[in-house]
Amino acid sequence: MAFMNFKITSESANPTKTIVKARNFEMIIDEPESLGGKDEGANPVEFLLGAFAGCLNVVGHLVAKEMGFKLRKMNIDIDGDLNPAKFLGKPSDDRTGYVQINVSFNLETDADEDTLKEWLRLVEERCPISDNLRNPTPIKFNISKF
Repeated sequence: MAFMNFKITSESANPTKTIVKARNFEMIIDEPESLGGKDEGANPVEFLLGAFAGCLNVVGHLVAKEMGFKLRKMNIDIDGDLNPAKFLGKPSDDRTGYVQINVSFNLETDADEDTLKEWLRLVEERCPISDNLRNPTPIKFNISKF
């Protein structure tokens, strides 16, 4: 299968608010008031968790179908702790991003425990966002002027 290219464009609406366009969709990213924003949208690290949940949902249903069982309902709760010190320009020994991300699935299914253990292994292995969070991904930065 050939590689697929995904792309977004964004524009700064103000120092904390970003308007992101992905295909025909628009997302507003902003910081909460406690971090200097106007709380007009989820912040970047919340969008990351949301993207993770969306990916786990798609892959979870795909894998369940392949394994031959039904997921009648799936709720995914994700949280993570991060120290905002470096983000705010303060010294810290902590990393800038999440220290740990916790994922909890609540499933309505008739699948047994062994089946669900294998399902979870495959979901973790096949979710692109999980892969990007677990493994370093090369990032190439470019800069230009208007």
